[in-house]
Amino acid sequence: MYDILVLRPKFDKLSVVLKDILHRGVAGEQMRDRLNELINKYKKKVDYLEIRFENNQANQIRYLGKSLDSLNQSEAQGGYVRSCYKGGWGFCSFNNINNLEKYIEETINQSLLLGSEENAKTILAPISPIQKIFPIEMTGKDPRKISIANKVELFKQYNELINSYSEKITTSAARYNEKIQAVTFLNSEGTHIEHGWVDMEARFSATTQKNGMIQVAQESLGSRKGFEEIENLDERLKLMSKRAVDQLELKSPKAGTYTVVIDPILTGLFVHEAFGHLSEGDFIFDNPAMQEFMTFGKKFGEKFLNILDGGKVKDHRGSFLFDDEGVPSQDTYLIKEGILVGRLHSRETAGKLNEKPTGNARCLDYRYPPIVRMTNTWIEPQKNSPEDLISDIKLGIWAGNWLGGQTNGEMFTFASGEARMIRDGKLAEPVKDVNLTGNVFQTLKDIEGISNDMYWDESGGCGKFGQSGLSVGVGGPSIRIKNMVVAGE
Repeated sequence: MYDILVLRPKFDKLSVVLKDILHRGVAGEQMRDRLNELINKYKKKVDYLEIRFENNQANQIRYLGKSLDSLNQSEAQGGYVRSCYKGGWGFCSFNNINNLEKYIEETINQSLLLGSEENAKTILAPISPIQKIFPIEMTGKDPRKISIANKVELFKQYNELINSYSEKITTSAARYNEKIQAVTFLNSEGTHIEHGWVDMEARFSATTQKNGMIQVAQESLGSRKGFEEIENLDERLKLMSKRAVDQLELKSPKAGTYTVVIDPILTGLFVHEAFGHLSEGDFIFDNPAMQEFMTFGKKFGEKFLNILDGGKVKDHRGSFLFDDEGVPSQDTYLIKEGILVGRLHSRETAGKLNEKPTGNARCLDYRYPPIVRMTNTWIEPQKNSPEDLISDIKLGIWAGNWLGGQTNGEMFTFASGEARMIRDGKLAEPVKDVNLTGNVFQTLKDIEGISNDMYWDESGGCGKFGQSGLSVGVGGPSIRIKNMVVAGE
């Protein structure tokens, strides 16, 4: 439980100093000494204490229809203090560094009130303290060196391309989001880390209409590598626009149960939404029935099924050096050779379940406390080709891309962005409005084959407990699933 105090910005000299420090990603010696002094002064009052400082900058461009709908540039500096006493967490978010000592005292008072039970205790899985400074680096073109005017012009061209593709396109959307975060983190156990990242995301859609019928196609992507990932998208957007137009003439498949082959993008969506959230340690800890059901060593699929999550794999949108509790990133097997072997943790959930921390405590920014979140989640590829998966299917459906979906516990429904019938082992006529429904645990058991066409979808923004839009990566190859319920005509 958290009490959150958010204060309005007050831009004084110290705030300007903090802004410069966090923009460079390196705190000065005087600042480090002051922070350590405060940590040492107050750490004996609670079981655990941490301070996070952050500078974040954001650019947002949005075209809707034929017009530039919004253009936003923002910069925010602030931080939080978090403490724990007898399992009671205090949290205070702030913008005015001058009152830092006051915020530490208020946070500690919250912890003392919440941790008032006589026999309660703080349980955090142990980690080794780390003291290290990492500059913000990119492997590709740095978007900070590209003017906002050039970015607006690029997305204007993209939007015009979508609108000009066909008179049947009634509206369009072209959006760009960019966020730079520089973070300084200290705790009462001796950890001091300075690091950060640059995150980019682009989203597009085309809406068509004919005789009262409306169809939507979309395309999305993201990157932490470089701005070149956002450039040269013309052919990709033409294909998206073509899908939106073509779908006006397509029929829906007959509703029923099919053998379905889903493409890597839908695989990534499935493994994140349907299984990843069920693997988060706070969900498991708060659900005794799920603890009993999701026991390690239990078979959840065939031997060729491997599911992982981790921020250690490089250059994806869920990749980082340390999570927001200072735990080094790592890759965690959730299912290995069909057997449940792991789950995702913060230090608290790992401690309470007597397991190891996995580096999955993440917050959206300094306004929120870290909670258990996915990073990059994927299914490992196997040796089959995509053609192998469909070669012996008499009647089935191939589904790709995605339009949306929802999960409710272990039940899910996903809408594909494009689909085709499979007839006599070959892809046949395109169809539309293919919605896949099922129980995640039964679906895992029904996976019959996994191909070798591994692909990472970097368009994800995950939401949980009011922290929406957290960057994640999802990936996988095409997979074949038997007995899949398909909603249709």
